[in-house]
Amino acid sequence: MPTVLGITLITFVLVHIAPGDPVEVLASGNGDEAYYEFMRAKYQLDKPLPVQLWTYLTNVLRGDFGTSYLTGEPVFQMISPRIGSTLLLTVSSIIVSTIVGIMLGVIAALKVGKFLDRSILRISVLTAAAPSFWVAQVLLLVFALRLGIFPSDGRNSPGFEGSGIARVLDTFWHLALPLSVLAIQESSTLARLTRTGVVDQLSDDHIRLARAKGLSEFKVVTNHALRRALPSVVTVIGGRVGHIFSGAVVVELIFGWPGLGQLVLSSSQSRDTPVLLGVLMMIAGAVVVTNLLTDLSYMLIDPRVRLR
Repeated sequence: MPTVLGITLITFVLVHIAPGDPVEVLASGNGDEAYYEFMRAKYQLDKPLPVQLWTYLTNVLRGDFGTSYLTGEPVFQMISPRIGSTLLLTVSSIIVSTIVGIMLGVIAALKVGKFLDRSILRISVLTAAAPSFWVAQVLLLVFALRLGIFPSDGRNSPGFEGSGIARVLDTFWHLALPLSVLAIQESSTLARLTRTGVVDQLSDDHIRLARAKGLSEFKVVTNHALRRALPSVVTVIGGRVGHIFSGAVVVELIFGWPGLGQLVLSSSQSRDTPVLLGVLMMIAGAVVVTNLLTDLSYMLIDPRVRLR
């Protein structure tokens, strides 16, 4: 709760001290001074910033995120239909990048110093350095516009009326490219981290004991070295959730994915402060909850944590 409160305070102040007047944006510069005073009083923008902050916090604690300056709709009603799409994109990318990253890291550790190991390291460095917006445009140009393998935008095909498995498959067909953009960078980071952790563990005494028992090298790496290296990998996964959410905003805009990204852009351009604050609060809450789950997962990975 202190973390969420701190994020709320900082976000609220930054949004409100940013240049621009939301009332003038609403009026498109055509209103008179009386109209501006009326609108500021309506949305309590004429009150001191501490008073506005206190009002906002008390409303949020009651589950009220305010109403949009632009449409007059409750903020939560504008955000809730888009949360599912953003969570689908981010959670899928986390799952795929974790599986691919750990697998590549283990393969590199099994072939340490050899051609396959060096190739994985070089490719992971290159993909980690590539900006997500550039990777997104390359994949869009090649696989959507040039080859036509995947759709270029949207969550479902135009006019699609199927349901059940057919709808799920159509959604994941549209999800493939934006998911790949987020997963490529994250898996490259996890691959290098997993490889380093496993290689460090391979020199420990418990690994020598496992080999002395006659276990295969694959079991030694996966059942013993990898498990000891996983806590540091999980820590990085939890810490990168915020980065994934920020990358998802850009990716959603490029691929026309109907998530929170387009809402962030439109509310920023129109200075729709309640909507922007609501989206940022949702993302901050998701990051905090993920970090908490990351800490709790240590007990499942390493039994020594439960003993302590």
